[in-house]
Amino acid sequence: MRPRCGLSSRNAQVCIKQRIRGELWRAGRSAFALFVESLLVPTSPTMCPRRQGLGCRGWGMNGVLAGMLAYVLVQFAVGIWVSRRMASEADYILAGRRLGTALITFSVFATYFGAEAIVASGGAVYDKGLAGALVDPFGYAAAIVIVGVFFARALWLRGLTTFADLFRQRYSPGVERLVVIVLLPGSIIWAAAQVRAFGQVLSANSSLGLASAITIAAVLVAAYSVVGGLLADAVTDVVQGIAVMAGLLILGVMVAIHMGGPTTVLAQVEPERLKLLDGEGGALGTIEHLAIPVCGTIVAVELISRFLGARTAHVAAAGTVIGGAVYLCVGMIPVFLGLAGAKLGAEVADAEQVVPRLAEIHLPGALHIVFVGAVVSAILSAVHAALHAPASQISHNIIVRLLPQLPDRGRLWAVRLTVMALSVVAFLIAITSEGIHELVETASAFGSAGVFVTALFALFSRFGGPRSAYVSIVAGMVVWAAGKYALGLAAPYLLGLSAALVGYVAVAWLKPQRD
Repeated sequence: MRPRCGLSSRNAQVCIKQRIRGELWRAGRSAFALFVESLLVPTSPTMCPRRQGLGCRGWGMNGVLAGMLAYVLVQFAVGIWVSRRMASEADYILAGRRLGTALITFSVFATYFGAEAIVASGGAVYDKGLAGALVDPFGYAAAIVIVGVFFARALWLRGLTTFADLFRQRYSPGVERLVVIVLLPGSIIWAAAQVRAFGQVLSANSSLGLASAITIAAVLVAAYSVVGGLLADAVTDVVQGIAVMAGLLILGVMVAIHMGGPTTVLAQVEPERLKLLDGEGGALGTIEHLAIPVCGTIVAVELISRFLGARTAHVAAAGTVIGGAVYLCVGMIPVFLGLAGAKLGAEVADAEQVVPRLAEIHLPGALHIVFVGAVVSAILSAVHAALHAPASQISHNIIVRLLPQLPDRGRLWAVRLTVMALSVVAFLIAITSEGIHELVETASAFGSAGVFVTALFALFSRFGGPRSAYVSIVAGMVVWAAGKYALGLAAPYLLGLSAALVGYVAVAWLKPQRD
C-alpha cells in the first residue's frame, strides 16, 4: 500500500525517496525518447563531408549512436547493481573502504583521463611538437605519482572521509568549510566541460542540435552520477579504462601501420618538434606551467577521493602510483597521434580536432564505434568524479555538520541530492558557454595555491594554526587573481604560492599564542 505523504506522516522519508525516483524516471524517460527519436531521423549528408559511412546511411539507426546508447545503458546497469550494496554515507563516499589495488589504479587513471586528455593533448602536440605534452601527459602523470609516493599514505592513515576533514582535524571547522568552497568552482566547471563534450559527441552523430544534445547529456550524467557512489564508479572505471585503452590503442596502431611503423613516424618529425622544452616563456614560464597541474593535482578532491576508499594505506599509495604510470603510458598515444597528424597532412580548423579527424580517416565503421566509446568512457569517468567528490564534501563537511541528527540513510540521500544539484549547475554552465577550456584552466588554479601550502603544513608539521590557514588560503587566491587579471604577470600562480607561504609563516610566528 502506498504511504500517505502528509507533513506529519511517519513515512515522510519513504515518500520523498519515491518522489525523487519518480522524477528521475520521468526525466530519464523523456531524454531517452528524444534520444531514440534522434537516432531514427534520417541523417543529413552534410553531417559527414568527405566520408560516407556511419552517420551517412539515410534511414535507420546510426551505428555510432546505437553503440553509444548500448554502452551507456551497460554502465547504468552496473551502477544500479552495485548501488544495492550501499546503506550509508560511508558506503557512497568511500565504498566502505574496501577497494583493492586494481580498482584504485583504474579509478585514478579513468578519473584524470578525461576527453581533454584525448583531444587537447593531441592537439597541443600537433601545434607545438613534443613541448605541447609537457603539462599533459607528463606534468599530470608526475603529479599523480607524487601524490601516491608522498601523500596518499599520510592522508589515508588519518581516517578521513573527505579531503576537507583534514582541515577540520588540524585547524578548525571554519577552515574546513573555506576549503570546500574554494575548491568547488574547479570541480563544477570541469564537470561542465565534460557535459558539453558529451553533448558535442551526441550532436555530431545525430540530428540533434547542440542545446538538445547537451540537455540529454546532462540528464544522463546526472542520473548516472546519482545512482552509484564510489564503489559503482570504481567498478565502471575498470570497464571505461579498458575502453579508453582499447580505442586509443587501435587508432594508434592503425595510424602507425599506415605510416610504416612508429619509428618511421618519429624519423619524419623535425628534430626541433621532438624537444620537450622549447624555451618559450623561459625557465619561469616552464615552472609556472608545471606548478599549476602539480600543485592543483596534489589537492584535487577528485583524485584524493579515489584512494581514501582503499582498504589499506599501502593499497592507496600503490594504486595511485600505478594509476599515474598507466596515465603516462596511455597518454603517450595522443602524443604520437599529434606528431603523426602533422606529417599525414590531417588538415583541421582547430588543432584539437586532429585526433578525431585521424579516427574518421583511418578507422572503419566498427572500429570507429570503439573509438567513440573510448571518448564517452573518458567523459563518464571524469564527470562522475567531478560531481561525486565536491558533492561529498558539501554534504559531509557542511550539510551534515549543520544537521548532525541525520541518520545514515538521510546522510546518504543528502550527498545524492547534492550531486543532483551540482549536476544542474554544471548543465547551466555547459549550456550557456561558448567554450570553457580556458575556464577549466582558470578553475584549476583558482584557490589551489593557498590550499596546497596549508595542506603541506597540516600533514607534515604542527607549525601554525587556524589564523595561518585562513591567511594562506585567502592570500594565495587573491594574489593569483590580481597577478593574472589585474597585472597580467607572467607567473601569477607562483606568486600566489609565495604569498600563501609567506602569509602562513608570518602569521604563525607573529600570533603563535592565538593559533
